[in-house]
Amino acid sequence: MTTLVLIDVQKDFHPGGSLAIPEAGEDASRMASFIRQNASSIDRIVMTMDSHHKLHIAHPSFWTNAEEHPDPFTIISMEDVATGKWIPRKDLKHPVRGPLVDDAILAQGGAIPKNLYAENGQLDIFQYCLEYTRRLEAKGRFQLCIWPEHCLIGSEGHNVVPEVMDAVQHWSYVTGGSVEWVDKGQNLLTEMYSALCAEVPVSERTSFDSDLFESWKKGTEKLVMCGQALSHCVNYTVRDVVAHWPKEEMRKLTVLKDCASSVPGFEAAGDKFLEDMKETGVNVETTETFRF
Repeated sequence: MTTLVLIDVQKDFHPGGSLAIPEAGEDASRMASFIRQNASSIDRIVMTMDSHHKLHIAHPSFWTNAEEHPDPFTIISMEDVATGKWIPRKDLKHPVRGPLVDDAILAQGGAIPKNLYAENGQLDIFQYCLEYTRRLEAKGRFQLCIWPEHCLIGSEGHNVVPEVMDAVQHWSYVTGGSVEWVDKGQNLLTEMYSALCAEVPVSERTSFDSDLFESWKKGTEKLVMCGQALSHCVNYTVRDVVAHWPKEEMRKLTVLKDCASSVPGFEAAGDKFLEDMKETGVNVETTETFRF
């Protein structure tokens, strides 16, 4: 079975979007042609969707210095939070349906600070942000980066780009298959670059999705991955796949490098990702060189 995973092929990451990648339009055209030309050879298509609220921890409106919000691409460190350079707004509310943080899940990543909750039992959002940024930095991937608001649920920018959407609907019609949709990023209090796991898991839904991973692995001879952005969501989704994939079966994994590009300014992260994947035995191909 050949499974094609299309990662965050959404309008906000393409020219005209709020977090546009200049080359993403050309990537989408190659992706759409690849799907149409090889529809009968693709057994399954999975599409991940970056799905955010306005007041997400990596959006400007979440943070303040009492006078203004941080500009997009501001880096917020644990020290910045501790010194009050940037603090979370005090009126942030949990959804009525339940808390965003599950202590049992949070504890799996280390001891929970004793002052994480106020006397009334409510999450102390300042203490949480201290702990969140500490865990991010301890993980060693990166510090908290504030992004332009993007992929807001229900907005135009959240939608799949039309060229690719038309191609996958064509695939569905000619093969009888249905696209499988995977949302990520809805939890306000953690980032989820990978489709499989949040950077700091805080709930069951942000923990490693073993069911999704096993469905990608079961019966799969070729798992082909691409989308946006190469430097971030493609990077960390594929890294999570590789970390759990049988070492003797890396040949089954492919990244289509001509259907993914890096966020401007983060090209080095995308380049390193591709080099790392080659070293682990993952196939790094183009739509022209890939063979079913």
